Amino acid sequence: MLKLIKHLRPYAWFIAAIFVLLFAQAMSDLSLPGLMSNIVNVGIQQNGIESSVPQAIRASELSKLTLFMSEEDKAGVTADYILLSRDTLSSIDYAHASEEYPLIAAEPLYKLNATGSAELDKLDAILGRYIPIIYAIEKGGATAFAGMSLQIPAGTDPFAIIAQLPSSQVAGIRSVIETQMKSLPHNLTKQYSFTYISSEYKTIGMDISGIQTMYMLRIGLLMFLLTLFSAACSITVGFLSARVAAALGRDLRRKLFVRVESFSATEFDTFSTASLITRSTNDITQIQMLIVMLFRVVFYAPIVGIGGIIKVAGADPSMLWIIAAAVVVMLTMVTTVFSITVPKFILIQKLVDKLNMVTREILSGLMVIRAFNTQRYEEEKFDRANDDLRKTGLFVNKVMVFMMPSMMLIMNSVMLLILWIGSHQVDAGTTLVGDMMAFMQYATQIIFSFFMVSFMFIMMPRATVSANRINEVLETEPAIKDPEKPVKFADDLKGVVEFQNVSFRYSGADDDLLKHISFTAKPGQTTALIGSTGSGKSTLINLILRFHDVTGGKVLVGGVDVREVTQHSLREKIGYVPQNAVLFSGTIKSNIQYADENATELEISKYAETAQALDFITTSDEGYDTFVSQGGNNLSGGQKQRLSIARALARKPDIYIFDDSFSALDFKTDAALRKALKKETGNATVLIVTQRISAIMGAEQIVVLDNGEVCGIGTHNELLKNCAVYREIALSQLSQEELVS
Repeated sequence: MLKLIKHLRPYAWFIAAIFVLLFAQAMSDLSLPGLMSNIVNVGIQQNGIESSVPQAIRASELSKLTLFMSEEDKAGVTADYILLSRDTLSSIDYAHASEEYPLIAAEPLYKLNATGSAELDKLDAILGRYIPIIYAIEKGGATAFAGMSLQIPAGTDPFAIIAQLPSSQVAGIRSVIETQMKSLPHNLTKQYSFTYISSEYKTIGMDISGIQTMYMLRIGLLMFLLTLFSAACSITVGFLSARVAAALGRDLRRKLFVRVESFSATEFDTFSTASLITRSTNDITQIQMLIVMLFRVVFYAPIVGIGGIIKVAGADPSMLWIIAAAVVVMLTMVTTVFSITVPKFILIQKLVDKLNMVTREILSGLMVIRAFNTQRYEEEKFDRANDDLRKTGLFVNKVMVFMMPSMMLIMNSVMLLILWIGSHQVDAGTTLVGDMMAFMQYATQIIFSFFMVSFMFIMMPRATVSANRINEVLETEPAIKDPEKPVKFADDLKGVVEFQNVSFRYSGADDDLLKHISFTAKPGQTTALIGSTGSGKSTLINLILRFHDVTGGKVLVGGVDVREVTQHSLREKIGYVPQNAVLFSGTIKSNIQYADENATELEISKYAETAQALDFITTSDEGYDTFVSQGGNNLSGGQKQRLSIARALARKPDIYIFDDSFSALDFKTDAALRKALKKETGNATVLIVTQRISAIMGAEQIVVLDNGEVCGIGTHNELLKNCAVYREIALSQLSQEELVS
């Protein structure tokens, strides 16, 4: 799988943008539980009051607070508040202050004057320490001094009495009350401050409801904007991921196709056609799906999971063990599923190959299947391959289906456990309701992120198998390669084909198929190759085209070893008509122009006439625009051979190779075609592979092969006299009188 990463280099900027967007999305998503907690804790429980620093406070209340403060703290607090009274404000400012703080008419107030965050944090630390003391004394009255030597008569103001005490005794009272409050949960003492400030705001006449509403709207708007931003990031990531995956799929298909185009027959013996098709389609689709999920899930989930753990550990680590236990259970489950499904994913790809192979074989041989009435047998063979794939896929799906319900069971169990433990902590005052709700959301994010990563590990094996199969093709070096320093053909030996002591052996074979073959085919002459089936005629032709490389000796074209020139320049000089005529979907015209896309209609007509194809082209309503189906399946064997010959003529090559290309023609058409070809080929070299003696009787040179060796070279009459193998083949087809006529 890692080997495919190098193919992502052209899209590095897209991937970098995806990482940035995923991080931004994760940060946005991780902020939402905290903001939701603030709405509950601050917006609802604290009436929108965010800190222990009151925006305004009565002068009498501030004097109570400063009563217990050290001189340093007192100086810091008084410096951050300004006095609001009729004497200190202008008439206009006083009128505005009266609207905001109605109590100002009865009592002077102090208004917060600090604005810097550092200054406010320092002030919050000071007031958060002393406000609970004032609240405890105001609510507890004389009971707040229980256990102290100080006696507060009932109905008297304790602060007035404390104000008369020496500073050392006041400090002692403060110390005792703080010690008593330490036994209370921290969250409870914090709530004292907010309750005190809320009560103070009401006394002053401030709009508590407005403060609460504005806070809720502000946080709600922030959550809404973060949600929109997260959605925008998610959509953009999805778009970029899909684009990168599609581009990667396109590039891999192109590289796969180009590599397959460079394969020789040796490589095609290694990879079946069905397997190559599966690798170019299904396997690349698996990679595309993985890439999309990889960017959208695998890179996003760890950020959310780790970020959620950090958030939970920083806020309230007391229930972190619940998440840890859930993750351990989930990883155990995923590991079990992983061990079961991985072998099946590997098997699925092999079964897809097999199904494609069976399907292709049946479709290609449909006429033969019908002719032998073996439809039922082929259906059963297809059903077996199809059913094997179905059973394996169904088994994997059954195992995978188990994942989601198990995930939901773990998730809901965690939620119930958090509610059970969290409710007790809320009741004890150690946890706030909003914090518990935030913890639940963080737990969901953490568990779900681990689940998504685990799910990717389930998908990874199948994609890894596909990636390895693609790499097998991409990393397979063709046996036939162009030379690093190619040479050019000699002009004075144009079209000359020479075999110099050529031997050839297929890879893995024990013996040579061709042994010490030597002959020369010259321009203006026809050289025929004949021999029994399996004697190596087509293999010999393939050596000229360099579909195979010789294992001994040399094949020279134009005086140059074919291994010393580029394959393109070599094949550009050859017009090849294969043993099995191959046509491409399109029209008759496009198939002939396949050899020369610039061929004019007049030239196309000329080539078709030479190939004796006019009879069936002109009788068709569409003429040269007649549709040709894939492989030319809507044409007869003879029609396909004639169009293949016309295509080779359009090449105007130096060398023509006809590999048993007249086998489907009747004798009359065969004779007319050969006569026309003689005129058209002119000074070109013509090599014919055939089984028909009548087709080569006029050839200037006939090469007879037997068991991979040359057993005779000469004209028809010479071979009849000197070559027993040729004479045996000839007499099996024609009478003695016909052979010497």
